[in-house]
Amino acid sequence: MLFNSAVFCLYLAVAWTSWWLLRILLIENGQYYANKSYIFRLVLVVYLVIVSAIFYCFWHPLYFLLLFWVAVLDFSLSRLLEFSKSLWIRRFLLFLSLSNSLGILFFFKYGRFIAENWANLFGFVPPSADFWSHWLLPVGISFYTFQSISYVVDVYKRELEPERNFLSYLLFLCFFPQLVAGPIVTAKSFLPQIRRPLPFLRIPIFFATFLILLGLFKKMVLADHLAETSDFVFVRPAEMTTKGLWIGMFSYSLQIYCDFSGYTDIAQGAALLFGFRLPENFRMPYLSAGFSEFWTRWHISLSQWLKKYIYISLGGNRIGRYFTYRNLFLVMAIGGLWHGASWNFVIWGSCHGILLILERWVITQFPNSLPTFLRPVRILGTFLFVSLLWIFFRSPDITSSLCYLQGLFIKKEGFSLPYTFEMNFLYCFFAISIGHIWGSFYFKDNKQLLNGFRKWENSLGKIAIFGVLAAISLILIVLFSADSKPFVYFVF
Repeated sequence: MLFNSAVFCLYLAVAWTSWWLLRILLIENGQYYANKSYIFRLVLVVYLVIVSAIFYCFWHPLYFLLLFWVAVLDFSLSRLLEFSKSLWIRRFLLFLSLSNSLGILFFFKYGRFIAENWANLFGFVPPSADFWSHWLLPVGISFYTFQSISYVVDVYKRELEPERNFLSYLLFLCFFPQLVAGPIVTAKSFLPQIRRPLPFLRIPIFFATFLILLGLFKKMVLADHLAETSDFVFVRPAEMTTKGLWIGMFSYSLQIYCDFSGYTDIAQGAALLFGFRLPENFRMPYLSAGFSEFWTRWHISLSQWLKKYIYISLGGNRIGRYFTYRNLFLVMAIGGLWHGASWNFVIWGSCHGILLILERWVITQFPNSLPTFLRPVRILGTFLFVSLLWIFFRSPDITSSLCYLQGLFIKKEGFSLPYTFEMNFLYCFFAISIGHIWGSFYFKDNKQLLNGFRKWENSLGKIAIFGVLAAISLILIVLFSADSKPFVYFVF
């Protein structure tokens, strides 16, 4: 059930309308039934768990049992951690949790990759392709396992009180707007929202609708048109002209941003309709004037997860300069591997790690060498290097990646891009550039946007105008959309 499909729009409309009617039945004169707020919350949680389970079962019903097992085990182990005093027992319980979550993740996502590389190193014959073909990659496994790991680690460190309601914890893992491709939410931010449901009249419906429409525009109008260009080029890098390769590279760089940030916008909007705030995941990343800044703007929830649970656990920057460099490299290599079972992802992450190390070294050695007036140059340089590294992210193997890079810097003849593809790239490039520049001046984060939309909710006239504008926007999005394609991050 893709977010950009009519089926999902219908499902979301039915689920939200039913949820709205359910809240009306459970509320009397704007107040919870006396002394029954727990029942009110429980009914809403049960309803959202059922809605999320049905949503997940559209992909593969049996794999919801896998998610359920992760939830049962980690919920139980966290309760045992609460009462355990012995350090060794607590470490053993943490080990069981990590072994289960990482074991499931490694089996389904990296099993074939590990077996093939083991065979190449030691000569053992890996399981046949038929064996691995029976095990599809469960949707959202990279996200819900990371969320469950963070919860258990926080409980182990006594930074978080364990959840006492299993259904609330299950909802934390399976909440359908962010289940498939994030953003990664933490128990500290999500579980309190379950305990204190947002009153219906305080739900920013206009802002939620705007986010959903914005996400659909990014995906259906921008990303899918850009995908036509990048797909055409990346399928045949050895046969393309140098000009076509450069356009294809920048097309994919813009495509993956519009695709993933568009998904995030839809997820945030859908969650807001049910009264839940998801963390911001993108903050105009291509305006970054450095690689450290880029990773504070791109896939923010993953960056923060890697920083807290891997980088700081390895020692962060507390031990010394060279250990800091080592930790940066390891974290980015792991972050690359998290995206997929391929050496291309490892190279992509490792190169980002090297760039972070070089940037940190330059800042340490020459702290006053980056004046403010050079920021535009630094932004362009960062965008260029990030785009070059996306080649490893998009290409199927290392050979194709190197072939593509060679074609960029050695002028050659070959297939030219169709004129319509070049124009699509230019239109999308200007639209994204204008959006970035306008947003950097007027709306630096979602809070400013939310405050702006709050003003529209106090007038019947403005409500009517917003409804007409939203309907027109949806019609235009459908009219100007390209052929529908799956979201890039659905496979991660």
